[in-house]
Amino acid sequence: MPALLLVVDFGLWTLDFGLYKTAMQFELSFSPWRPRALATREEWVRVGARQVRLWLVPNRRARRYVLRLRPDGAARVTIPRGGSAAEARRFAERNSAWLERELLRQAARRTAPRTWTAGTEILFRGERVRLEPGTNSDAGDLPLGSEIVRLEKPAADFRPAVERHLWRLAARELPARVLELAALHQSPVRRVTVRNQRSRWGSCSRRGTISLNWRLVQAPAFVRDYIILHELAHLREMNHSRRFWREVARLCPDYLVAEKWLKQNSDLLRP
Repeated sequence: MPALLLVVDFGLWTLDFGLYKTAMQFELSFSPWRPRALATREEWVRVGARQVRLWLVPNRRARRYVLRLRPDGAARVTIPRGGSAAEARRFAERNSAWLERELLRQAARRTAPRTWTAGTEILFRGERVRLEPGTNSDAGDLPLGSEIVRLEKPAADFRPAVERHLWRLAARELPARVLELAALHQSPVRRVTVRNQRSRWGSCSRRGTISLNWRLVQAPAFVRDYIILHELAHLREMNHSRRFWREVARLCPDYLVAEKWLKQNSDLLRP
């Protein structure tokens, strides 16, 4: 029986059976090896005396581990590219004290009244204001700091009327303040909108549009200005890099004070 000789020549395989040779061409396809993508995982983590549901969510665009408390009381850790579920869990465990504080704050928010009646206190321009209807008309007027909220008819809940008034006030004041600060710092703002954002105080698009949360009228003036300057800084750096924060510090040297106020009063975003 003749010997079988196998020769590989750049994909051309030659079979030599003594006097007979047969050439066969094989197509070989190679796919680059890729690590298996992480999938979202559900686990549990101990926070104080309780077990809290923990979601581990990979995000290839994330640069670091981020821990958040979801509205349903579960915790979520974002896993950056190259990260691991094990390290994400350790990150959550290292920050369990923060999670416990946030859970207590969340429970307090849930017990807060959803309706605003006579005697309810709300924030307006950074100050606590008590809602007490006046008697200047049959329908009733509601003083709100230097403002007067007109009540079309007596209502058990002042909240809808007050929030409409605050939104109109924000639509009048916030764009004007943005343009004023933009001119001062020579920032090319193309458009300003006032929105009912549920999870952020402001945003900036690459086209130069700045959007602000109407609830900024409830914040102190220095906090309102910080949010505007924060978004103006994004016109130069569309990220949260070190260069971006250096630009923020240049525009607003005391921005850390404003950041602290925002963290302490973030409940305004989820009334």
